[in-house]
Amino acid sequence: MEENEAVRSEDQSSVFDPSNVVKERGVKPRIVPPPSDGKKIYEIDPMLRSYSSHLDYRYGQYRRLREEIDKYEGGLEAFSRGYEKLGFSRSDAGITYREWAPGAKAASLIGDFNNWNPNADIMTRNEFGVWEIFLPNNTDGSPAIPHGSRVKIRMDTPSGIKDSIPAWIKFSVQAPGEIPFNGIYYDPPEEEKYVFKHPQPKRPKSLRIYEAHVGMSSTEPMVNTYANFRDDVLPRIKRLGYNAVQIMAIQEHSYYASFGYHVTNFFAPSSRCGTPEELKSLIDRAHELGLVVLMDIVHSHASKNTLDGLNMFDGTDAHYFHSGPRGNHWMWDSRLFNYGSWEVLRYLLSNARWWLEEYKFDGYRFDGVTSMMYTHHGLSVGFTGNYTEYFGLETDVDAVTYLMLVNDMIHGLYPEAITVGEDVSGMPTFCIPVQDGGVGFDYRLHMAIADKWIEILKKRDEDWQMGDIVYTLTNRRWSEKCISYAESHDQALVGDKTIAFWLMDKDMYDFMAVDRPSTPLIDRGIALHKMIRLITMGLGGEGYLNFMGNEFGHPEWIDFPRGEQRLSDGSVIPGNNFSYDKCRRRFDLGDADYLRYRGLQEFDQAMQHLEEKYGFMTSKHQFISRKDEGDRVIIFERGDLVFVFNFHWTSSYFDYRIGCSKPGKYKIVLDSDDPLFGGFGRLDSKAEYFTYDGSYDGRPCSFMVYAPCRTAVVYALANHD
Repeated sequence: MEENEAVRSEDQSSVFDPSNVVKERGVKPRIVPPPSDGKKIYEIDPMLRSYSSHLDYRYGQYRRLREEIDKYEGGLEAFSRGYEKLGFSRSDAGITYREWAPGAKAASLIGDFNNWNPNADIMTRNEFGVWEIFLPNNTDGSPAIPHGSRVKIRMDTPSGIKDSIPAWIKFSVQAPGEIPFNGIYYDPPEEEKYVFKHPQPKRPKSLRIYEAHVGMSSTEPMVNTYANFRDDVLPRIKRLGYNAVQIMAIQEHSYYASFGYHVTNFFAPSSRCGTPEELKSLIDRAHELGLVVLMDIVHSHASKNTLDGLNMFDGTDAHYFHSGPRGNHWMWDSRLFNYGSWEVLRYLLSNARWWLEEYKFDGYRFDGVTSMMYTHHGLSVGFTGNYTEYFGLETDVDAVTYLMLVNDMIHGLYPEAITVGEDVSGMPTFCIPVQDGGVGFDYRLHMAIADKWIEILKKRDEDWQMGDIVYTLTNRRWSEKCISYAESHDQALVGDKTIAFWLMDKDMYDFMAVDRPSTPLIDRGIALHKMIRLITMGLGGEGYLNFMGNEFGHPEWIDFPRGEQRLSDGSVIPGNNFSYDKCRRRFDLGDADYLRYRGLQEFDQAMQHLEEKYGFMTSKHQFISRKDEGDRVIIFERGDLVFVFNFHWTSSYFDYRIGCSKPGKYKIVLDSDDPLFGGFGRLDSKAEYFTYDGSYDGRPCSFMVYAPCRTAVVYALANHD
């Protein structure tokens, strides 16, 4: 158990006076509710009582931090606004710049504004290792640092003299022909600042997330812009029926091919796609369309870059990160935060607050949470569900406590905000409120589903097990909500395969035109692609996620532009000549009515609109009435709908009896075999199905249907409307 504590000694006051922060705002501060006793988890899951010593210690650490933050910082609300004091702040009199760099022996602010003269603007250090300088306005009243000019901090450190981008920088850019990024003093005049026009949508009851990457969202081989995404992609997402867009790679990252996961500047939006004001415009347009905007936030690790990132910022190995091997993720080649450090807590909590406050994001998908919660980072560990795997010496209590703090802060100050955690371990209490003793996330990503589909797709149809599919889809903790997905961006990367490619392989390149004969591989692939996605949405969780382009079976993988890489052992990893050809999304394929991709896109759209109408993902009623290994049939009820899946490759069933909970007349509300969806049209969409009394498959009623091979059909009572 980790006991590295973020502690302030009794004789230390805060780095800043929190009362001044509140007064400067001139508004009544929002308050995060105080902790409770955190004991409700034992009522929710009595099995947790056997691990009460660990869980009570964890909650005690959380309560201790809350108390110390209240005492030294004026509360979590003030503590999470570190960006108002650290980094650059502007007043009527001038600009103040502060930086926490306790390892530095001397520091000065340099940039275009002083001709990069390290002797011009020397900074002073306080007892907490915070360096500071005040630059008064010019005689004409203009700021000493012009908006848009380059800035860095020069420090004399134990590792030598180094120039770094300020840790709290709000914007950074890469000059043409240069590798390291440059920090930009970003303070546009009032007339250039974007003003939000539309209110943020209320939290939807069920989340249907469209996972997107702005840079690769163009049909052309280029880095797309926030403006183009706003104008071209957002209306598409709305039309498809999704109610949330999750945007990847927002935080600045110097290495484009890291997919945004090796962050260098945590408070700066990626400059490849445009300016901060253009990003705000994108988010405002999404809100106008009624779309919730989630940000893929990375607090699990950071880039190793020393010139434009946080690594060795003040010349020491243990500044923002753990020192030695514990501070390095050997698989990701990145640095690992020290969540037991007071100033790291300030930095990360403020970062989570910043994007919600300044950019009006509606919540987060927290990346790499499993890596945070365990000292083994989930590597080479197979979680079986045994509680000893979650509550022992390998749990990083500092990291879990940070996750409790950040969820508490987010939900306390922004009640409509949503947090989703990427956790593969199945940590109990993960999606239970912090007040009740949980970690506090709203949703867990149900990552096992995508892995299971890949495992199944490697098998022959004859070896698919209906019970295995159902078990994986429904294997989640009671009362803890999950986001299900058949595939995400991970499966689309070069070296892996999307579901469409697993199913149809190279036939996708030659036989997707509707005016040409299909192949058995294409027919099978189109049918199963639809069935896999629908059963994942139908049984897999209380929310659903799709990565952009996969809704129509995007035929190409993602390969970021990259050059040849020579390793230390002399071997060479070939590049792609810095090509953007495979770093885009061919939305034109899904829109083309002469290609079979169109049918897959139409089905995905119908699936989203079906959930919007019936709200089956969040219904408390779920009953699986049949898992027939002989017939290869799965039947279940979710909400008021009855789902019938026939996975058999050749057998169709006439007068197939299916159980249901409510009597009456049923109709088809979604048919994967509809010609609109690239099917064979073997069912009559206008047919009516009347129930019989009498128990069948454990249900009080039943009705007879035709179940064609490789089809999924959803039935609803005809009088539902």
